[in-house]
This record gives sequence, structure tokens and C-alpha cells, in this order.
Amino acid sequence: MVSTSFTPIASLVGGAMIGLAAVLLMWATGRIAGVSGIAARLFPPYEDREFAGRLAFVAGLAAAPVLVRLVTGGLPEQTIAAGPALLIVGGLLTGFGSVWGSGCTSGHGVCGLSRLSVRSLVATMTFMATGMATVFVMRHWS
Repeated sequence: MVSTSFTPIASLVGGAMIGLAAVLLMWATGRIAGVSGIAARLFPPYEDREFAGRLAFVAGLAAAPVLVRLVTGGLPEQTIAAGPALLIVGGLLTGFGSVWGSGCTSGHGVCGLSRLSVRSLVATMTFMATGMATVFVMRHWS
């Protein structure tokens, strides 16, 4: 059985920061902070006046661990018990799911639910149910 530390303060602060970032992006640009949509529009044919903003958003995601390491002197320890093939398949399925579901967890779960979108509620319930089923299968049948 895998044990996960209970970190309510760090989780609360992190969730508040994600919510604040979503609100600020909506306020500043009128756009929803759906990471899959922002990242997908970095590639052709999406060349418009918002390209630099999308690039800055994704660069900020990539720079965050570097900033954490500079500020704290290290990174939290992480272990991934899956091999490269499983990670690649998981990444492809996640990408397919975010395209098929017209958004990802950040777009639906953070921004869509706060706008009371029924489609986002269904998508988020699907994400959560799939995640719970995956954890159950991996912990009990492997």
C-alpha cells in the first residue's frame, strides 16, 4: 500500500493559488485557464496576438519547479512506480481525453465548475471516477 502524507495547509495554499491564477487570467484576458487548450494553441494554425501570453503561461508552468528549488534549496521527493512505456501510454490517453472532453481538469474542474457549467460538472465527475477506479485497480489488482 502506498502512503501519502496529509498536507492540508500546503494543499489549501496551493489550491488558493491555482484559483487566484485562474481568476487573474479571466480578469486580465477574458480567457479560461484551461492548460490543455492554452498548450494546444501554441502550435499552428493558432498564430494570433495572444500567442505570447500563451507561451508565457506555459513557460511559467515549466519555470515553477526551478523557482521552488531556488527559493527552498530543493524539490519535494517524488517516486513514480511506472516504467517509460506506461507513462507514455498514460500521457497519450490523457491528451486524447482532454481533446475528446473539450478540456482538462484545470479548465473544467477549476474554471468550469466555478461558472456552474453542467458540461464541466459531468467532465469533472468523469475525471474523478476514472481516477478513483484507476487507484483501486492499481492497489488491489496489481
